[in-house]
Amino acid sequence: MFVRMHIHGNERILAACDEDILGMTFEGDGARITVSETFYKGESVTPETFVERMKSVTILNLVGEEVIAVAISQGMVSEECVIEIGGVKHAQAVLM
Repeated sequence: MFVRMHIHGNERILAACDEDILGMTFEGDGARITVSETFYKGESVTPETFVERMKSVTILNLVGEEVIAVAISQGMVSEECVIEIGGVKHAQAVLM
């Protein structure tokens, strides 16, 4: 999985995606998401490192089956908050 940190003011945003969907665009039900390299491609990490990165941010932006499964298993994202766009899972979360 790829993770990339973005800092905007006081917000620390973690963008993460499954490696096999990087660069792809998904569309469905009037929504569209592009898993762009400029936003999502940072470092390639293990699930364990991804968990550590999630603990250090204020916002999550996640795309893909694997990253979302890890986020759910760690209680960082609720299954009810996951949407599908063109067959790919997507979730955003604000962490307090």
